[in-house]
Amino acid sequence: MKKKIIISAFSNLYTDQRIEKICKTLHENGYEIELIGNDWNGAEKMTRLYPFVRIPLISKSLKTAYFEFNWKLHRLLKQKADSHTLLYANDLDALLPNYLISKKLNVPLIFDSHEIFSEMPAIKGKASQKLWRFLEKKLVPKIKLMITASGSYANWFSKKYGVKPVVVQNAPRKINFNFEIPENNPKILLYQGAINPFRGIDKAILAMRHLDDVIFKIAGDGPRKKEYEELVIKENLYDKVQFLGKLHPDDLRKITLAADCGMSIEENGGESYFYSLPNKVLDCIQARVPLIMSGLPELEGIKNQFNVGEIIENHEPENIAFAITKVLNMGRNNYQSELNKAADILCWEKEEIKLLNVVENALLF
Repeated sequence: MKKKIIISAFSNLYTDQRIEKICKTLHENGYEIELIGNDWNGAEKMTRLYPFVRIPLISKSLKTAYFEFNWKLHRLLKQKADSHTLLYANDLDALLPNYLISKKLNVPLIFDSHEIFSEMPAIKGKASQKLWRFLEKKLVPKIKLMITASGSYANWFSKKYGVKPVVVQNAPRKINFNFEIPENNPKILLYQGAINPFRGIDKAILAMRHLDDVIFKIAGDGPRKKEYEELVIKENLYDKVQFLGKLHPDDLRKITLAADCGMSIEENGGESYFYSLPNKVLDCIQARVPLIMSGLPELEGIKNQFNVGEIIENHEPENIAFAITKVLNMGRNNYQSELNKAADILCWEKEEIKLLNVVENALLF
């Protein structure tokens, strides 16, 4: 009997591109899958080619929402999983219920760590960080099948817990790029992603004081949005900075394709950020948009391999503006050769092969 794959994540699923790509790949390769998320932060209307469910949460705080989700996910997995199930847990905040059910039923479990959850800036120094570190220390060394999103993450987990994760980067699907590059006036600088601390967004806003004929578009939502909107007003930059809100991935792709310069200038907000390979970098590369980037290991690695933009010297607004100016002066057209090389390698079509190999190995258990 063919195994059913149950994929779960603490996510409302709507904008989670990594999970969407994983599910689509497995579905297209003939696997019977079911996806489980939740309705935290909304439950926008969504259609998929495979069944999915979003667990309703009544918690008002994120801390209690994690507990509620894990409890309800455990109950749901008890109902849905059997001896012919393969479990697939996305991130540490969905791992415990999957681990317990996998042990009870003696079925394989894949753990996909999108980040180093216990070292995220949002929980740094909080009591909850001790809990996540404890859970990570107890469970991760016992995981036989693990995936993670960057080579630096894989090295971190390997040194810390002796595991050997397979790296499946969160690269977008290939774009058959035959678009005419727009002649924007003013030029467009684009940030896409969550509006969280340590993303360099506030520094980029201040950099706009040093730039003319450039509009900074911020696509996304998050806990720092109101603070940054107030910063724009305080600095009298509302004619230079636009907040686009949370967008569906299809709408975001259209905006990315029209940008002149992307940005991924994450600060060192802890090991999860330091070792990350942000999705936005790979999205911009696939859209053939050059970037300004911070000097974090994965970003330095891409810059050393492909000239797809500029590394900022530091997070001083003047230096950010200097890097943006350098990219805009060179012009998007002049980066196309290197962007094409990078886009051909850093794509989901390459990454999904590794995902399918992990799943095939899991089915041998």
